[in-house]
Amino acid sequence: MALILAVAALAGCGGEGSGSATLWVTRDRGAHVLLQREVPAGLTAMQALDRATDIKTRYAGRFVQSIDGLEGSLSGRRDWFYFINGYEADRSAAEYRLHAGDVEWWDFRSWRAQIRQPVVVGSFPEPFRHGFEGKRLPARVVYEVRQQRDVAERVARLIGGRATSSRSVLRRDDVNVLLLLGPSRFKRPTFLATGSQAGGAVRFTFGGDAELLLAKVPFGRFRYEVGP
Repeated sequence: MALILAVAALAGCGGEGSGSATLWVTRDRGAHVLLQREVPAGLTAMQALDRATDIKTRYAGRFVQSIDGLEGSLSGRRDWFYFINGYEADRSAAEYRLHAGDVEWWDFRSWRAQIRQPVVVGSFPEPFRHGFEGKRLPARVVYEVRQQRDVAERVARLIGGRATSSRSVLRRDDVNVLLLLGPSRFKRPTFLATGSQAGGAVRFTFGGDAELLLAKVPFGRFRYEVGP
């Protein structure tokens, strides 16, 4: 029995159940997509990455130094950063165990101008659908004009939440909110995200035709944000 348990532990089996997660590898804030692959849930984020790519690590396997030969540099101020469901992870990839439906995203970028990016839009409809560590907050889609009600309700179904025209929910810190601004304001679509910590409440703000969020590949995929 002890041998069986040891083998299971080495295989990355955990209490998160069966199913799969998604692994992305990109560079330059998502500008270049290097890898998209399904991986088993129950693995740690590091185990999943190691299965799909050739990695080198530092600090006793807790920090990713290179992926498929693309190596971080302290002097060049470029490194690998990873997100779970759009949240910048708050721990080593060796410590986060994937749940079914999670999106694990590694991006190689410069941190010369900005080190932290607490939440990004590029994994939408995450983190609304699966949250962090298997826990998700209630979700609301707030629409600005009455003509948006139909599309807001369809977006709400996509993210597993409810649509409302009340802006009072914007003041709450226990709800994930997607705010749809009136499309007539924008010449080009915009998609921005704010948040402070992994698993915490987020606010996504979308300006433009919200039908773009319902596309097979939602608007903003692999992007940190899309500005005006």
